[in-house]
Amino acid sequence: MNRIVLSSVLAMSAMTMMNPASLMAQSHSGQKTGQTLKYPTAPKDNTVDEYFGVKVADPFRPLEDDTCAATAAWVKAENAVTDAYMAKIPQRAKYLKRLKQVANYEKVYTPFEKNGKWYVYKNNGLQNQAVLYQMDKLGGETRVFLDPNKLSDDGTVALKGISFSNDGKYLAYTISRSGSDWEEIYVMDVKTQKLLADHIVWAKFTGADWQGDGFYYSAYDAPEKGKETSAKNEIQKVYYHKMGTPQSQDVLFYQNPANPLRFYGVSVNKEETMMFLTESGMDQGINLFVRDLRQPNSQFIQMTGDCSKTYSPVEIIGDDIYMLTNAGAQKYRLMVANLKKPGYQDWKELIPESDAVLEDVTFVDGDKMVLTYTKDNCSHAYLYNIKGERLSEIKLPGVGSASFSGKRERKELFYSYTSYTVPTTIYQMDLASGKSNIYSQPKVNFKLSDYTSEMAFYTSKDGTRIPIFLTYKKGMKKNGKNPVLMYGYGGFNVTYPPSFSAMRVPFLENGGIYAYVVLRGGGEYGEDWHLAGTKMQKQNVFDDFISAGEWLISNKYTDKNHLAILGGSNGGLLVGACMTQRPDLFKVCIPEVGVMDMLRYHKFTIGWNWAPDYGTSADSKEMFEYLKGYSPLHNIKKGVSYPATMVTTADHDDRVVPAHSFKFAATLQECQAGKAPVLIRIDSKAGHGGGKPLSKQMEENADIYGFLMYEMGMKMK
Repeated sequence: MNRIVLSSVLAMSAMTMMNPASLMAQSHSGQKTGQTLKYPTAPKDNTVDEYFGVKVADPFRPLEDDTCAATAAWVKAENAVTDAYMAKIPQRAKYLKRLKQVANYEKVYTPFEKNGKWYVYKNNGLQNQAVLYQMDKLGGETRVFLDPNKLSDDGTVALKGISFSNDGKYLAYTISRSGSDWEEIYVMDVKTQKLLADHIVWAKFTGADWQGDGFYYSAYDAPEKGKETSAKNEIQKVYYHKMGTPQSQDVLFYQNPANPLRFYGVSVNKEETMMFLTESGMDQGINLFVRDLRQPNSQFIQMTGDCSKTYSPVEIIGDDIYMLTNAGAQKYRLMVANLKKPGYQDWKELIPESDAVLEDVTFVDGDKMVLTYTKDNCSHAYLYNIKGERLSEIKLPGVGSASFSGKRERKELFYSYTSYTVPTTIYQMDLASGKSNIYSQPKVNFKLSDYTSEMAFYTSKDGTRIPIFLTYKKGMKKNGKNPVLMYGYGGFNVTYPPSFSAMRVPFLENGGIYAYVVLRGGGEYGEDWHLAGTKMQKQNVFDDFISAGEWLISNKYTDKNHLAILGGSNGGLLVGACMTQRPDLFKVCIPEVGVMDMLRYHKFTIGWNWAPDYGTSADSKEMFEYLKGYSPLHNIKKGVSYPATMVTTADHDDRVVPAHSFKFAATLQECQAGKAPVLIRIDSKAGHGGGKPLSKQMEENADIYGFLMYEMGMKMK
């Protein structure tokens, strides 16, 4: 099954001798330019897979090989088509120019203390990556401590995380190159800021967790050369690295070959009295194990037995472990476990489930806790004592999202606040008075007071009440012709609370409406809301999004000629499914780094980890049929007029491999019956999106917004 037949080998061999110019074949007319688009002819073969007796053709299977010459030639030719089309769009250059002005403001993040020094991340405006600064005291003079911009000339090496050793001597920092999920760990001497010889490669989904004079990390065996960004990742291993030794001498601490498709990680508390082992990837949650490091030769004890639930240790005080969990509380609660009797049956409830989702717990000033809740996707915060008694509500600056930072041993409490119309602002709160003062507030080249954001509710196909956030310029008229960009995600228990983005500002300035839809599959209303958008209920997510578009039209915000949709990753799947189910509803579609082949997604890199949300084509005939029923790749039909489309992906995306976008774009170009363009934008030295340098972010957004504004007939000032 899933074999590439002999004819494909012959086809690929023939294609290697072609150049991009000779690949031009299929023709479609651009909507506005009148130019005829000649799409490259992608390499094809006769691959047919069989699922439960059903044969499914996969003619563009050769595009899964992103290292072969035929694919490289097709990529080059496709980018040439896209570049030529975009060059004739005046909105693109204007958008980029304005974007550079709007994004050019100082961004200051929440300060934090480590081992007697204070640290803060800052970006002076247009730096590709934020710089880590050190201060002797809070608010004191800052000096550069670690500048990720110096790790590469073009900003494509990104800082993924940092970890100080418990004695304060070392800083381990994790980087990724060109957007890849593969990670490397380096170590520097904190006092001298000199880089040490210690260097870890082929780490993935990890950080450095210190114990003694070394740290634990998770990694995979080095992949086969040429398959670094596509090979299936199996058997994640936990290693211990001792400072001053080469990686080849690292001790294999834990592995579980019997279950190769799972993630494993180790963490140690700062007192180095407890060690936790997490196991995930088998269901919606994790298995959690604990070990008493004070006892020689102690073994891990399993704390939890229901891997459909999540368990997050948020603080350790003595032998007590404060645990945020959705076990027995689909909107989460705070419980207390004890190292002496760590099993779940012995945990005590401290703060019960409420009608809002408990997102986070921050301990501060000895015996106080800040609990952050989400209600209708917006933050609410309350101060509690350690007994679980509510002391007061923390009044936030407005309706938006907040994130708190503090430590038990310190009185300082910081929080960041942002909304669709307010850039991230850092506040310092006095716990005694309950008053908050601004620590850092950005100055943006954008008149914030001219814009407003509102939340409304509409009814989805099955009667479910769905929230939608609308951001637009004050005075907007409901004339049924406003350009609307609708964004959604709807998966993996992920929430996207309100936040400011400079990237969408020029769109708003020119009369656009940004609409964010809170879809089932996310975590905004707890685990029940999440599960309602998974597996054989995934269609609910698409129905929610389609219903949002219909509601916007019926309520005179826009019409079918001015409605664009955008989403990335699982959101790319969302866009792909909705545009193939309702091509008549949307004017422009932007599926970014999307999961487009629902029958084969689990065969690449860490795709298998998405099975708890999606199910796989191998699970059952029913699951296969359901996936095939909405899989974007398998629901493109010849003779259908599809909306103007720009598919985006990147050459180093090893999360959702480029093959998804390659095969989708090639199929859509082949089947497009209308005149709307079908473009694919394939970025180089970039990955799934994490750590992407600001310069690349602005270029990509200028392309996306320039394209959709052009296709919807929007003028740009």
